[in-house]
Amino acid sequence: MFSNKKLFSLLLVLAIMIAMVPAASATTVARTVDVITFNDFHGNLAEDVNSWGKNLGMSKFVSKVNEMKAANPDSFVVSGGDNYQGTAMSNLTYGEPVSEMFKALDVKVSAIGNHEFDWGTDRIAKWAEDGEFDYLASNIYDTTTNEPVTWAKPYVIIEKGGINVGLIGLAHPDTVTLTKVENVTGLEFRDPIIAAQEWIDFLKAGNAPEGTPDVIIAVTHLDSKADYDTGVLSGTAVELANGVTGLDAIVSAHSHQKVEGDVNGVAIIQAYKYARSVGKLEIQLDSEDNVIDVIAELDNAYNTKGDLIPDAEAEAVYNEYYEKLSPILNEKVGIANGEFTHNRDSANVSILGQWVCEVMADKAGTDIGIQNGGGLRRTLLDGNITMGDMYEIMPYDNTLVKFELPGKDLKLVIDHGIMNPDITDGSYSGLKVVYDPNAEFENRLVDLTLADGTPIEDEKLYSVVANDFMFTGGDKYDFSNAINDVDTYVPIRDSLVEAIRAAGTITPDEVTSMSALDNYTIVSGDMLWKIAKTHGTTYQTLAKYNDLADANLIFAGNTLLVPSK
Repeated sequence: MFSNKKLFSLLLVLAIMIAMVPAASATTVARTVDVITFNDFHGNLAEDVNSWGKNLGMSKFVSKVNEMKAANPDSFVVSGGDNYQGTAMSNLTYGEPVSEMFKALDVKVSAIGNHEFDWGTDRIAKWAEDGEFDYLASNIYDTTTNEPVTWAKPYVIIEKGGINVGLIGLAHPDTVTLTKVENVTGLEFRDPIIAAQEWIDFLKAGNAPEGTPDVIIAVTHLDSKADYDTGVLSGTAVELANGVTGLDAIVSAHSHQKVEGDVNGVAIIQAYKYARSVGKLEIQLDSEDNVIDVIAELDNAYNTKGDLIPDAEAEAVYNEYYEKLSPILNEKVGIANGEFTHNRDSANVSILGQWVCEVMADKAGTDIGIQNGGGLRRTLLDGNITMGDMYEIMPYDNTLVKFELPGKDLKLVIDHGIMNPDITDGSYSGLKVVYDPNAEFENRLVDLTLADGTPIEDEKLYSVVANDFMFTGGDKYDFSNAINDVDTYVPIRDSLVEAIRAAGTITPDEVTSMSALDNYTIVSGDMLWKIAKTHGTTYQTLAKYNDLADANLIFAGNTLLVPSK
């Protein structure tokens, strides 16, 4: 017989051995079901072979996604919307080759982006039919019937890999100001948080005839952004994650960002733009097919696009459309003697934006031109300019609207476009702007004059031209106090092409119409005229910027707004 001491020793050894053996756990991942995502394709069907070289193009994107599906047959593809509007090949065919790409990818569902409305609602149902997918939107309602629109489903349930995946669609609540108002007349875009919770509860209660989902994902056109320094996520997709219960993941879009993360236990993915990246929501399952977790992963495919072999069938489709449209795409318009830059992340008037506004004002016969930054989509590169370039730079069929605007409203419009947190900053011509970058949004404008330095007077009327999207409230610009407005029905793109052809060669001008202010701390012995001289201005100007009643009364320790060096 064992002594108590020997028995204790034996039990101790057994306990140690058992502890060293990995325990079978419900958290062990046995396999995954993958939801492959992309968003904001914007008709970029051609492989990008220019200076930035990031767009995969239709055939390599299909190849990349098919490669991912081959790695895990329990995969399917969804989209976050904004897929059709954006390039000459897509715009001239109203998206036919994009629908062909959707079929090649076997896309199951797509959210409805704001740019899906750019040609009205009639084409939405046809895109879904031609591309063999479903549009999802649980928060778009017909104001006449007070019912959800008939051309989109609020949800679908997809059975894949032995589980049910519930997908709820959500459009951006600001869609009414993100496309022409006429395109969304009669539609209401309801609070996505309320709509999502309604359908989450519906699905979790087992009310869907397709069954009860094991996981619920919102397929949306809601924006998100990851802070470069901290990685903290923000945006309407994050508000959704924090505002509902029972949601497992969100497909984000609209803001053209690279996002992969988790908020409030909800995975969030956004796959950049133009099919440069591919997102994946990895639904992790245990050995009994219970959902363990959903993980967001981003594949920046543009880094390895040189290794991808184009999909043969997709390449054939692309070549067919290219051959048909090449006389238009490759038509030479003129020459750019230098880059007309348009950095949509920059808080300033762009060189391209300034030139566009100058052309608009010249065509309309106004003193001032204003253009929303998002209406221009990329830089105009140095060298030959083709019609294909012009469609990519300005894909929208916006027209010139001329009007008169009181000075006080002009100031509000310009201020709205300075460092706007929600949209690309505006551009203009015929004006000089001084702004304080440290002030709050829509309170940053310090000084506004005409190009010759004449101060803008609040009650005086000024002749202005803008595009019809902005004029009717697009991007939340407010021209409601304009008078004598006339829509010329002249497409802005045509005006730009006309100007380039007339000039033959166009040369970019430096933007000098916008200047920022810095804070300067007054030290003992300072005098306003000395501070002004150091910063290349006059003491009268500094007094104006700082609302100084007496230029002699400045005190050490106080701060002044001065021109940035």
